[in-house]
Amino acid sequence: MSEMSEFRSTDAPLTQDELAQVIAEDIQPGSFVNLGIGQPTTVSNYLSPEKKVTLHTENGMLGFGPQATGDQIDGDLINAGKIPVTELPGASYFHHADSFAMMRGGHLDVCVLGAYQVSARGDLANWSTGKPGAIPAVGGAMDLAIGAKDTYVMMDLFTKKGDVKLLPECTFPLTGVGCVSRIYSDKAVLLLDSSGIVKVRELHGITLEELREAHPEVTFETVGA
Repeated sequence: MSEMSEFRSTDAPLTQDELAQVIAEDIQPGSFVNLGIGQPTTVSNYLSPEKKVTLHTENGMLGFGPQATGDQIDGDLINAGKIPVTELPGASYFHHADSFAMMRGGHLDVCVLGAYQVSARGDLANWSTGKPGAIPAVGGAMDLAIGAKDTYVMMDLFTKKGDVKLLPECTFPLTGVGCVSRIYSDKAVLLLDSSGIVKVRELHGITLEELREAHPEVTFETVGA
């Protein structure tokens, strides 16, 4: 996977589409990839045919393309988030159980998931906030987070209230332990590993000092430092 050996920054945060394009560029040619519900689904719109990336959806389809619009929409062709998708040559369909066998069997190179929280060591919390009465919505996230060779998170770096989503330890119920290798957010692209030292690959609309000030309990180093 592309690491970029040099740190880079821009003055403005990335839009969701710009972030989706960054992720699409980082996915290696020939990869088998699952895109989670929500923001990650937009990544399919930026994968060039030349990369020959094969997209998997847990409801039982392999080989879908960009989101379907207009006359392209077929009510029977949807991803796990019920978004209409296009069908690429060679696409196949299979039982839900077979789809989960692909996920659990380590056959996916990358999954891109949303998150409520991520820890500095790559723990993922994305299925429940733990609030009393909240309806659990784990879906296939646990299977994807642990089954894929690489788990990327696509999320905003802060909540709408301004709370941090990158923490020394997650406070919400965990989806997976030590599974996240990268965070792609509106304000930063971050690389994670078991050391707990977060490598900063990109900053967008935030300085390194501001990032550290917002996350006083997390250790950051720029890529190449």
